[in-house]
Amino acid sequence: MKKHGILNSHIAKLLADLGHTDTIVIADAGLPVPQGVPKIDLALSLGTPSFKEVTELLAKEVEVEKLTIAKEMETDNPKQAEFLKKQFSNQPIEHLSHEALKKATKQAKAVIRTGEATPYANCILHAGVIF
Repeated sequence: MKKHGILNSHIAKLLADLGHTDTIVIADAGLPVPQGVPKIDLALSLGTPSFKEVTELLAKEVEVEKLTIAKEMETDNPKQAEFLKKQFSNQPIEHLSHEALKKATKQAKAVIRTGEATPYANCILHAGVIF
């Protein structure tokens, strides 16, 4: 049995398979998942697991070169926006409209659905390279 890191086998495989510039989405409970994009559903109940918990864990496992969020998060969910600014303080954050962000999820390797129940608590992680 694996001793450290993410134990979910689907997420562990997804992260091991990521290449430079590949994207994954961390989503709240309501974000629609485009047809054809795999969904890894972690939602147990509203709020569990939280967007913050899942994002913190993935940030420890993935080299992130850029982050994309909905610009609506800044005004409608400033607590989550501030969390992301602190968590990814060394990476640029791109802002798109929520509609444009939903369209961008079509290119993702997968969507990881959390139980988060706050508005616009979604982000796209762009994989970097470790060398």
